[in-house]
Amino acid sequence: MNLLVLLAIVLLIIAGHQLLRVIELSRGLKKTKEWQVTDSDNDMMGKAMLMFMFVFFAFFFWQVNRWNDRALPPAASEHGAKIDALFDANVYLITFVFLVTNFFLFWFAYKYRGNSQNKAVYYPHNNKIEMLWTVVPAVALTFIIIFGLKYWNEITAESNDANKVVIELYAKQFDWTARFAGKDGKLGETDFRQISSTNSVGMDTSDVVGFDDILVKNEIHIPVGREIELHMRSRDVIHSAYLPHFRAQMNCVPGMVTFFRFKPTKTTAEMRKDPYVVQLMAGINKQRATENKEPVEFDYTLLCNKICGASHYNMQMNVVVDTEADYNAWMQKQKAVKTVASK
Repeated sequence: MNLLVLLAIVLLIIAGHQLLRVIELSRGLKKTKEWQVTDSDNDMMGKAMLMFMFVFFAFFFWQVNRWNDRALPPAASEHGAKIDALFDANVYLITFVFLVTNFFLFWFAYKYRGNSQNKAVYYPHNNKIEMLWTVVPAVALTFIIIFGLKYWNEITAESNDANKVVIELYAKQFDWTARFAGKDGKLGETDFRQISSTNSVGMDTSDVVGFDDILVKNEIHIPVGREIELHMRSRDVIHSAYLPHFRAQMNCVPGMVTFFRFKPTKTTAEMRKDPYVVQLMAGINKQRATENKEPVEFDYTLLCNKICGASHYNMQMNVVVDTEADYNAWMQKQKAVKTVASK
């Protein structure tokens, strides 16, 4: 078998050499020098560019159609709908500019293909054209920036909602710990010097405010329709708390507390019944079946979106959005920090 492969390689090299020899001999039959570009060459290349434009655009639209059903499901938070609208506006704008500019790129390559009878025109500057391609992008960017800042300010503004759920996300390689504020709605103070095997998030043991806080691992529950206020810390390196389905993301930075808030609009059960999610999960489970893997259900997920080390990919936590009744029932089963410590 190895001998056959070797012979095939040798024959391929010989065939390639002979092909190059034929090309070299054919050049000698031309009346012009081989480095001289003729009108025929320019005409052929111009038409080839025009043909490539159609192939290029066809491939672009095929890609859009092929992967369009692999995008994230509709946003499951109030501000997420605005983020999606702004994102869609950006995509439509970019696609329009992409199609127009590439059309003219290929069309001009064809229209102004080389011709020995034509002479180039010296055209150094045009104030009207300069103004056009300066003002139009400036207006478009102004629209994007204004709405982006507006939504960002709304998300990061101080909350006055007395019914909000306050949660701290504590990140460390390669693990998340969630700390829920207790009945007083306030998180206790922290002190990194008190981090130990029995105090993994460094809670200040002298602060009575934190005695009713609740520590949760692996999976957290949040109520639908109530504001979720996230406070984020990191023990070691920069992590990023990323909740893609809620369009929420914020860095977790060592030595400081960052903040993000959102209001979920769909429970996990409702999201699993969404037609797009059903189709998406069917595709995923079809692929898993070919790999002899068990089927999975849709879940909201907390991910780390900063490459924080070798096991970065595994740093995640399930998030379950419940009805108010189910959330309260889940909270009743959780133990406060002081209660756990006393045992």
